[in-house]
Order: sequence, then structure tokens, then C-alpha cells
Amino acid sequence: MTNLLITYYSSYGHMFKMAQAARDAAAEHDDYQVKLRKIPELEAAEKAMSSQDPYLAAQKEQAEITEVSLDDLEWADGIVWGIPTRFGNMPAQVKQFIDTAGGLWAEGKLEDKATGIMSSTNTIHGGQESTILTSMMPLLHFGMIYVGSTYGQNPELSQDKIQGGSPYGPSTIAGSDGSKSPTEGDLKMAGRLAKRVARVAKGINLTK
Repeated sequence: MTNLLITYYSSYGHMFKMAQAARDAAAEHDDYQVKLRKIPELEAAEKAMSSQDPYLAAQKEQAEITEVSLDDLEWADGIVWGIPTRFGNMPAQVKQFIDTAGGLWAEGKLEDKATGIMSSTNTIHGGQESTILTSMMPLLHFGMIYVGSTYGQNPELSQDKIQGGSPYGPSTIAGSDGSKSPTEGDLKMAGRLAKRVARVAKGINLTK
């Protein structure tokens, strides 16, 4: 079995939907054991957004999702990260969790694991690509093998309609007021990335 972890942070539910699509696509394969885990919210952020009904509704929807642990990272052969943007970079919630993985880094426990990143922004040019590119850096420090989204597997990347997605990874546009949902194309790209990460992880395992 190839162990695939889908872990994400989501304030308003958009990244949660992308993570669910990634999980569901990978889970279609009997050779893959898939876990869906959320990155914990920060107390200060929860307090700041607790008056917003869309935030509260999204958090309630995710209430039964188990929070990710360092054990989950070590368990996984491949990891797909759902990382929304904050000013063109990863949000503090994700950064805080990644920073706790220093012990795994020191022991080389994350080396040679396949990995990929999905993202989301409010607006078309809100930092989808920069968030993925900058979030890639700590994963490379961990020694992970980065997996992007190919044009051959993702015809959406060659279309000119408004949607997310790039060679760096799937993404979605939430809208300036958060009212948009991931398109069918966004969700399909999320699923394809999960399956590609799992295939790469499986190949790595076969060579060990």
C-alpha cells in the first residue's frame, strides 16, 4: 500500500473542498491508503474571524476532520498540501505547523517523500502561483520530491477561461467576498495531482 496524506488549512471552506476532491480521487485506487487531515486554526485568527458567518459555517463543516500531526507526516509516502494564500505567501497556520516538523527534518524522516501543493486566492491575481512557489521551499529543505501539474494530464491549463490552476499545482478562486466555489475543472485538477503524487510515491517505494 502507498500511504497518501492530504493536509490543508481552510478558513472559508474553499481549500477544504479542493482537499476533499483530492482525497476522493486518490481513494478510488485500492493501492492507495488516503488520510484527510486539517491544519489547526490559530486562537488569534479564530477570535478575529469569529464574527463572520461564512467563517463559522466553514469551520462547522470541517469540525469532524482530524487535525494533522507529525505522525501523519511520517506515516505518509506522499503528501498533498492545501495552502491558501495570505498576501502571496502561506498563512501563519501552515507556517506554524511546518515549523514544528524540525525534528523530522533533523532525522531525515521526510526525505524522498513525494509532495505537491494546491492553493486558493480571493482574486485572479491574488498570489496563487507565488504561494505555491514560496511554500515549496520548506518542502525542499525537508528533502521531499516536488510534483506539479502537467499540461498533458490537465487540459484546463491550456484553456483561456477564468479558473485556477498552473503547472505548479491546482488552485481555485474564492472571489473577493468568498462567494465563489471551486469549478469542476479546479476539483478535477486537485484529484489528478493527488493521484500523480501517489503514483510517484509508489514508484519511489518500489525502488527502495
